[in-house]
Amino acid sequence: MKPEDVILPEEALSERFLAATGPGGQNVNKVATACQLRVDVFRLGLSPDAYQRLKEIAGTRMTNSGELVITARNYRTQEANREDARARLAEMIAKAHMVPRKRKATRPSKAAKAKRVDQKKQRSEVKRGRGKVDY
Repeated sequence: MKPEDVILPEEALSERFLAATGPGGQNVNKVATACQLRVDVFRLGLSPDAYQRLKEIAGTRMTNSGELVITARNYRTQEANREDARARLAEMIAKAHMVPRKRKATRPSKAAKAKRVDQKKQRSEVKRGRGKVDY
């Protein structure tokens, strides 16, 4: 699933605008441009597996009540920060929908084991050759 394919239901989202830090000069002190996007994860209708992966991806951004909080303050305008927050949310949800591949256990071949032992023996000889010399 791609971030562009994620549909965000408006009833699950709530936005607040805060005073931001960073670039903007005096504008930063006057205008609330940072966007705080709160998402009710239960309203997204995710499968239990996807919900668990989203919880891991979100980390501390997820509250105990199942709300995901994303703060965007990279840009100087509310609209740009709103778009950034929504894009980051869509990316997280898309990542949560990706099922990780199971690792297939493999064993080293006989030749690989023999090669490793030979290299160890060779290294051992090099190190033994560095010792004190008896005349």
